[in-house]
Amino acid sequence: MKTTLKTEITVKDICDGFVYNELEGKGLFGLSGKLTIQPEYQRNYIYASDGGKREMAVIESILKGYPIGLIYFNMVSENNLEVLDGQQRITSVGRFVTDKFAIKDENGMEQYFCGMAKDKKVKILETKLLIYECEGTESQIKEWFKTINIAGVPLVPQELLNAIYSGPFVTLGKEEFSNSQNANIQKWSAYIKGSANRQAFFERALDWASKGNIDDYMSIHRNDKNINELKKYFNSVINWVSGVFTDVESEMCGLEWGRLYEQYHKKAYDLAKVSKEVRKFYGDPYIKNRKGIFEYILGGSIDTKLLEVRIFDEATKKSVYTTQTAKAEKKGESNCPHCTIGHDANKVKIWSFAEMDADHVAAWSKGGATSAKNCQMLCKTHNRAKGNR
Repeated sequence: MKTTLKTEITVKDICDGFVYNELEGKGLFGLSGKLTIQPEYQRNYIYASDGGKREMAVIESILKGYPIGLIYFNMVSENNLEVLDGQQRITSVGRFVTDKFAIKDENGMEQYFCGMAKDKKVKILETKLLIYECEGTESQIKEWFKTINIAGVPLVPQELLNAIYSGPFVTLGKEEFSNSQNANIQKWSAYIKGSANRQAFFERALDWASKGNIDDYMSIHRNDKNINELKKYFNSVINWVSGVFTDVESEMCGLEWGRLYEQYHKKAYDLAKVSKEVRKFYGDPYIKNRKGIFEYILGGSIDTKLLEVRIFDEATKKSVYTTQTAKAEKKGESNCPHCTIGHDANKVKIWSFAEMDADHVAAWSKGGATSAKNCQMLCKTHNRAKGNR
C-alpha cells in the first residue's frame, strides 16, 4: 500500500462543504465534496455520546496548539477520497465549525464557533493537519483499517466486521439497526444491552439470525440488496419475548433471547399464569438471581439452579445439626433421617457436621421456606440423591 504525507491541508479546507446528517448521526462530506467522511465500513459517530466530552476535547486541543494525531485518507480516485482513520476527529471539527455544539471558555461559559473571537476562529480554521493519503487494494485498505485504534476508543467486534464485509447488506443493516432515531430502539432496549451507534442491535440481530455465526453469515449475505430475512427473524424474537412476558422487567435486558426463542418458541404458554409467576418470583426474598426467572418459567419451573435460591446460613445449619444429632443419639439411630430407613450399617451412624448438607424439608419449588423450621441435615450421599430426583 502506497502512502503520501500531506501537511498543507487545513481545518478550513476539510470543513469546506461539510455536511452532517443529524438523523443518522454521521458526518457525510467535506473538502469541497471530494471527501467522504464516513464510508460504509466506518463506525457511527460516537464522540458526542458521552455528553460531548471527546468532541469538545478535540476543539480544545486545537486551540491549545496540541496535535490531534495522524489522519488517514483512502484515495479512491484522483478526486475522490474517503476517511480511513480520523472520522471522529474530523466530524468533531466539522460539527463545531457549523455550530452543532459549544465548548466552555476560560470562564466556564458556553461558546459556539459563530460567537468566538476572531483570533480563535482563525486559529482553528488555519490549523494544519497531518494527513496520509493511502492507495491500495480493497483488501489492503480493509486490513489496515482493522489495525487502527483511535484515541483510546477501540473498535468493537461488530464495527470490525462491518468494515471487513462492507457492502449493500451492511449499509442496509446499519440504516435499520444502527440508526439512533429509529422509533423501535426504545422497545429493543428492553431486551438488548448497548447502543445503536456502537452496533449493539445490529450485532444482536446478526447473532440471532446466524445462531452465533455472525462472521459466516455476513460473508454469505455481503452483497444482498435487502435485509428482509434478518429483520424478519429479529422481529420474530422480539415479538415472541414481548408476547410471552407482558410485564417488562429490567433484568430481561441482555438475556440470551435468541437461544431461548429457538428452544421454547413452539411451546404454548398461559400468559396470565406466566405474568402471575413472574410477580410471585420477584416477590420471593430467597431468589438471588432474578435474571434466571424468565428461563426458569419458560422451562416449566423445573431447573431451580437458574434462580440461585438462597441457601441456609452456617448458623442455621449448625443449630439444626446439633438438635437433630441430639435426638438421634437419644433414639440410637442415625442423625440422617434417610439413613434410618435403610438396613445397612449407616442406619445408626452419627455423621459429623462436615459430612452432612442442609436440605429443605418442603421443597423450595413447592413453597418451602429457607428457614430453620424447614431445614434438615442429610448425609451428603442422600442429599445429592434427593437433588438428582
